[in-house]
Amino acid sequence: MYVETYGCQMNLADTELLLGHLGRSGYSRTDDPASADVILLNTCAIREHAEERVMGRLGELQHHKTKRPDVQLGLAGCMAQHLKDKLPARAPFVDFVVGPDSYRRLPELLAQGDAFIDVRLGREETYSNIVPQRGAGVRAWISIMRGCDKFCTFCVVPYVRGRERSLPIDAVLDQVRTAVDGGYREIVFLGQTVNAYRDGDADFAQLLRRTNAIDGVERIRFTSPHPSDMTDAVIAALAECDKVCPQLHLPVQSGSDAVLARMERGYTRDQYLRLAERLRLAKPGLALSTDIIVGFPGESDADFEATCALMRAVRYDTAFMFKYSRREHTKAFNWDESVSDGEKSRRLQAVIAIEEHIAAEINDRSVGATFPVLIEGPARRGEGWLAGKTPQFKTAVFPWAGSAPGDTIPVRVTSATAHTLVGTAEI
Repeated sequence: MYVETYGCQMNLADTELLLGHLGRSGYSRTDDPASADVILLNTCAIREHAEERVMGRLGELQHHKTKRPDVQLGLAGCMAQHLKDKLPARAPFVDFVVGPDSYRRLPELLAQGDAFIDVRLGREETYSNIVPQRGAGVRAWISIMRGCDKFCTFCVVPYVRGRERSLPIDAVLDQVRTAVDGGYREIVFLGQTVNAYRDGDADFAQLLRRTNAIDGVERIRFTSPHPSDMTDAVIAALAECDKVCPQLHLPVQSGSDAVLARMERGYTRDQYLRLAERLRLAKPGLALSTDIIVGFPGESDADFEATCALMRAVRYDTAFMFKYSRREHTKAFNWDESVSDGEKSRRLQAVIAIEEHIAAEINDRSVGATFPVLIEGPARRGEGWLAGKTPQFKTAVFPWAGSAPGDTIPVRVTSATAHTLVGTAEI
């Protein structure tokens, strides 16, 4: 079986889930599509560009079916759910389409050998009893919940991943222990609104505390929380759990109250700013990252400037910035586009420039400081260099000093860019 993954960490975790489930049915993974009996693309539907890229890739992979007619070529994940009605016409050579809640049935359906589309969404499926098949690394992604109940007006996730449901806490903790036994040092909890996690009386704060007590766990992270679900209990857990890293992704999307209201984000600019301040007081040294959308329908020049002002006020360590992309089925899909594509591009370049400047200033202040770096592997910088992450999730590169992936060593920063810390190991 050959698998390519597109999109966020949730999709990466789903690929590991698929591999684990199919592995129990006798499938093994290959890195060569030419030798695969099943070719699967696990996909993202958040932005139109991602869909076009996947459609092009499906066309490229089609030639394997020409040479070997028995090869099964298929699409899984969010895009499969989003385009289920259009795919037969756009890509008639695709043999199967399977949505995010249909992975459990995939081995049985593949064995039948016929073309199929299975995109039923369920309110109960969490895959809590399926052990993911993870590759080599130091970081284990663990999906603790699926779906979303927020229905932000720009977002297609509730329509392609269904409604929100959480895994049983004991199943999550079992996955944590299995990952630790497998040599993973860092645990990353995943969920569309990860801090909304709840299993009976157990909430996200309790999950953090119970994970913090597990021997062998070195670091805990999570993504993506929603500002509206950042409760006092979660903030207290962040402050008191020593293994929870001082790094948080806190999506804002816009700095304008008018745009936030049209997005139906559930908070105001002032509420977000006060939350960011509380989080930094609770977790000293906290690095904040965010998501920002420019060119949302109705975004005026003043709205855009409010976003720029918020970025300068919060001073994010990093940001993921995008032009608004209309997604079918969302509420905003039917709204008139008030910002031209050219203006969207101009605004995107402007926020990127702001963020690059701020990130460079923040990282420059790290020069001379020493951080514990969890080594991940060779650095792109060249032979003899290693790369890893600081607790703030900053990439640090340094010359090899006898350490190996999975080791955590002190690294003193000697220089920095907006994206990377360069240093020397102090061992």
